[in-house]
Amino acid sequence: MDEQTKKSRILVVEDETFLRDLYVEILADEGYEVDTAADGAEGLKKIQMGGYDLILLDIVLPKMDGIEILKNIKANPPQNKNGSIVMLTNLGQEAVISEGVSLGVRGHIIKSDYTPDKLIAEVKQLLAA
Repeated sequence: MDEQTKKSRILVVEDETFLRDLYVEILADEGYEVDTAADGAEGLKKIQMGGYDLILLDIVLPKMDGIEILKNIKANPPQNKNGSIVMLTNLGQEAVISEGVSLGVRGHIIKSDYTPDKLIAEVKQLLAA
C-alpha cells in the first residue's frame, strides 16, 4: 500500500446495496478510506461537507439524482473542496454523460463494464492525476 492509497478518502454514492458494499470492499481492501451514501440527499450532504479525494456518484438515485447533485454543487461549491467526481451509471447515454462532463465530472464508469481490477486501476489513475 503506497502513501497515496493510505491518505485517499473516497465517497461512494450508490443506492444499490450490493454494488455499494462491493465497491466498499474492493476499495477498502486496497487501503482506501471509504464513506458511503445510499441516496442523493445523503450524498449531497456528504459532498457539501467536502474533504474527499474522489467521489463515485451514481446517476439514478432516490430523493435526488446525480445530475441534480452536480447542479447543486456547481451552484453552491463546498467550502472544503473535493477531488474528482466520476459518474457511475448503467446507462451509456451520451446526453447524460455530456451533461455530467459540462457540470465538472472527470469521467464515467458504466457499472456493467467494470471488474474489480478495472475499478481499482481507474481509481488509482484518477487519484494520481
